[in-house]
Amino acid sequence: MNERPHVWLPGTSGPPLLLLHGTGGDEHDLLVLREHLAPNSPVLSPRGTVTERGMARFFRRLREGVFDEDDLRRRADELAAFLTATEQRYGVPAGSWLAVGFSNGANMASALLLRHPESLAGAVLLAAMVPFAADEPEDHALTGKRVLIVNGNNDPMATPEQTMRLAEQLRRRDADVELLTFPGGHTIDPRQLPHIRKFVNARAPS
Repeated sequence: MNERPHVWLPGTSGPPLLLLHGTGGDEHDLLVLREHLAPNSPVLSPRGTVTERGMARFFRRLREGVFDEDDLRRRADELAAFLTATEQRYGVPAGSWLAVGFSNGANMASALLLRHPESLAGAVLLAAMVPFAADEPEDHALTGKRVLIVNGNNDPMATPEQTMRLAEQLRRRDADVELLTFPGGHTIDPRQLPHIRKFVNARAPS
């Protein structure tokens, strides 16, 4: 198996959750979201494999707010391969994961969705930015993929302009995109968890 540090929590029902942490986090950071969103869901939470000044990330950046897009593509490809490898180990088909990412993790989830849509059923993007400045050459359709973008209206990094550009980038590929904006900054706002929970569980098989 393509090994990397990760946490696996088996579940009995609900959508499988792929949790992707932000800069400086690790595979344990977002586990608390399981209890708020889908307590019985299986969870896979990998650690980012890039280190920046001692902080774990999923891909490199050139400077604040500017991504190393070549590295992002490579790391997204690696994560897709990791999900394929976990299918045999944990019995969860790669394409059934609902990614829930914060900040750097949300940007990785967006890149994964754009480059490897077969790897995900959809995504919840918290404090997300546009992963690629231009459309990817591979124009993968995202038909049937549901995406919730949750951003603060005072976020200095994931600005409202970034939010709208990301939504349009996904909609051009026929994704079903929902936007949720809250008064706040670059954070996960607990007040938004009920709405996120509703979105997540709407994906659960009946």
